[in-house]
Amino acid sequence: MSVTEIRVISFGFLHDAPPPAHLTLDLRLHFKDPHVNPALRYLSAEDLPVRAAVLATPGIQELIAAAAAVVDAYDAGPEDAPLTIAVGCAGGRHRAATVARVLAKRLGKTGVPVHLTHRDLPKPVVERTATGGAVTPAHA
Repeated sequence: MSVTEIRVISFGFLHDAPPPAHLTLDLRLHFKDPHVNPALRYLSAEDLPVRAAVLATPGIQELIAAAAAVVDAYDAGPEDAPLTIAVGCAGGRHRAATVARVLAKRLGKTGVPVHLTHRDLPKPVVERTATGGAVTPAHA
């Protein structure tokens, strides 16, 4: 076994630059953002309705499976080393945190230690312009 530990980090591009990682999943353009639903906007991946919405999004389950397959490829490599996967969306509260959580749980079944960090989950919701740019943090 060459992957000695796995770090999964969720983050929001609107808060700061992506963390350094071997694999970065950018969920912003391809997967519907729960932020657009006013009932979900001020919730997070800690809330079941958000997790249900994200996991029901077409393509998300396939993306999680593909990321797990990438980890298998790294694990087949000849060198022992830790592996970092970053999962990002706009604010880091909905899509990224949900996918990171599910991916970490799935990878934890391999027996390799998995460390999950939600870099931006506790930060305030970022209000956005019509084009998706950040305006100012909103306080829920």
